[in-house]
Amino acid sequence: MAEQEVGKVKVDLALIHYPVVNKNQEIIGSAITNLDLHDIARAAKTYGVDSFYVVTPYSDQQELFRELLDHWLTGHGAKYNSNRGEALALVQICDDLNQLFERVTEKWQGRPTVLATCAQEKHSNIWPYSVVRQRISEGERFLILFGTAWGLAQEAIDAGDGILPPITALGNYNHLSVRSAAAIVLDRLLGVRE
Repeated sequence: MAEQEVGKVKVDLALIHYPVVNKNQEIIGSAITNLDLHDIARAAKTYGVDSFYVVTPYSDQQELFRELLDHWLTGHGAKYNSNRGEALALVQICDDLNQLFERVTEKWQGRPTVLATCAQEKHSNIWPYSVVRQRISEGERFLILFGTAWGLAQEAIDAGDGILPPITALGNYNHLSVRSAAAIVLDRLLGVRE
């Protein structure tokens, strides 16, 4: 990205724990996991993402989230591994999609372009990575939604402006962890190209 320095992009990520679907395509809420928070925060920091939001309406999950952040930002973890705290400082919690959109809109003083992610090739409003990459380099604001469990519920996808292409490979197996998918998407949108 010659036009913008890494760390100057107007890109946010959101990890959605509700509304998502289970393997039967029923709407559920999923649990926050330590690995997702750490790994996605580290990838977000590496690629210059502005903020990383975690969306869950569940108070017990929010409390777990706050305890984890306190450990790494102000507790023993801050002394033990300050790099981890630097990445986790990007993370904020939201109760629901509406609060997420309100916060991001307020921060950027305008609603960003919201793009969902999905492993299935069933959507029509696909935004090619090359187009999004170019628009990011021109300074456009983006919020990228990632779903936990078996992916975003349709209402979360419909709340956005479009969807990024699914990550595909040569094999038939297509069930990446959200941590892996986030890293791949970030590299496609913000990684250095030779």
